[in-house]
Amino acid sequence: MWWPGTLIGAGAGFAIASIPGALLGALLGQVMDRHMRLQGWEDVRERLGGRPALRDEELLFVLLGRLAKCDGRVAEQHIQQARQEMVRLNLDEPARLRAIEAFNRGKAGKDRLGAYLRRIRQQPHAAEGTMRASWRMVWADGRMGNKERELLLDWGHKLGMSRRQVQAMSQEYEPRKTAGMAGVGMTYAAAMRLLAVEADTDGAVIKQAYRRLVSRHHPDKLAGTGASEAQLREATERTRELHQAYAMIRKRRGI
Repeated sequence: MWWPGTLIGAGAGFAIASIPGALLGALLGQVMDRHMRLQGWEDVRERLGGRPALRDEELLFVLLGRLAKCDGRVAEQHIQQARQEMVRLNLDEPARLRAIEAFNRGKAGKDRLGAYLRRIRQQPHAAEGTMRASWRMVWADGRMGNKERELLLDWGHKLGMSRRQVQAMSQEYEPRKTAGMAGVGMTYAAAMRLLAVEADTDGAVIKQAYRRLVSRHHPDKLAGTGASEAQLREATERTRELHQAYAMIRKRRGI
């Protein structure tokens, strides 16, 4: 594969000293490619724009930040989901701070992400994990917009996945339309009961109750326990209901 720095170095070297110069220039260009992590012309444009290269562990949170901001406003559920992904990855404090910075960078929406996605395309496990985390973020607030859907289809294509694969993965995380109190059938009173709070409960206490319940019921708690697929789906649905209930209460109470 001929990377940008290698091509530039070879071309400049050939212009100065013919074939020997091209060989030396290509060698120096390879060093530049590796040092600056240049794998395509999109990377070159990124560096010229003053944005540092993304590490593999930062890319995920840039993607999540882009999705969270996709509809114009980052909801509390999106922030909670980002935190859950940090827990899932068992990040230490320095890595967590880098993830937060990457999430905020993603909200700005200025990065060209194609080259980064193609870079992990050769790592099927990482590619699938990235797409699954992205779908979890999309459904964190219980709904999906067209912009989010189109972004994930595009990212899936760059990761080497078919539209069918991407859409099938979505269905694993989409809240069931017929699930109990979820979705449009949830009333304000039902949302209050789900969080076990009263109409006059302080907003800060409601927030604490929501976070405590999400932490207790999140499917991540079942990781490594040998839980069945049905148990994982039930935990996922319960978490969705909690997100939806809190979103309704926040809107009504102005929390």
